[in-house]
Amino acid sequence: MSARYEELKSLKNLGQKYAYTDREVMLYAYGIGLGADPMDESELAFVNEGTLTPRPLKVVPTFASVAAWGSGPGEMNLNRVMVVDGERDITFHQPLPTAAHITADSSVLEVYDKGKDKGVVISHQTVLKNEKGEKLATLVASRFARGDGGFGGPNLIQPDAHQIPSRAPDKSIDITTRPDQALVYRLCGDRNPLHSDPEFARKAGFPRPILHGMCTYGITCRGVLQTYADYDPAAFRQHIARFSSPVYPGEIVTMDLWKDGNVISFEAKVKSRGVTVIKNGKTVLG
Repeated sequence: MSARYEELKSLKNLGQKYAYTDREVMLYAYGIGLGADPMDESELAFVNEGTLTPRPLKVVPTFASVAAWGSGPGEMNLNRVMVVDGERDITFHQPLPTAAHITADSSVLEVYDKGKDKGVVISHQTVLKNEKGEKLATLVASRFARGDGGFGGPNLIQPDAHQIPSRAPDKSIDITTRPDQALVYRLCGDRNPLHSDPEFARKAGFPRPILHGMCTYGITCRGVLQTYADYDPAAFRQHIARFSSPVYPGEIVTMDLWKDGNVISFEAKVKSRGVTVIKNGKTVLG
């Protein structure tokens, strides 16, 4: 077995400590677009705690993706300019509290070496736990390092993606993003200038800053919340999506959804450019 494969596979970082408050919870919800209509009580429950008539603040399930921002299994020494997000898969063990001290245990699950000049896919997980040591959420991320690979790792095949039903969608909804949405979402943790600096975006090959892929991921969670989950975060058991193309802030994201029992399949596209931005999406409700 190659030394580089063993180096990546052995990465592990346990007991990383983080904390968040209701401020971060509301900022994330606003960052993925909830609360755009300041009179929509269903969405206000995620961005406003209520005053004259108190009501509990709700936490968007995919807030788990930023609750321990910066956690990870360790330095992978990759060509970062060539690294892109491939997939996110979050399993929810219990609803997230509105404020908490948490720990994050991160480790590499597998390394898929596609060969020289073909890149490598690294799958790693982070388990979030509360102060009692109980699991809150398990996050599995796949990153595609296009500038690496060919170091002699085992010839492994990635698991098949979730298949979308062949019938017409059961629902289709349009979600409008704001022109300044990336500038808000970046305050949740991801300060990558690709999403905020026009000059940097142009050098990276884009005409203007793009929306964070994880913001689009959160938008798809929002889409399931408003269609099949009755805005109930506790209904979510799992939320998976593969990233296929970026969204530009201000564009309209169209979500197609299929319901089969407690499984919601989805894809998302930007019709104005004829591109699919999220593929092979699956939410499990329960």
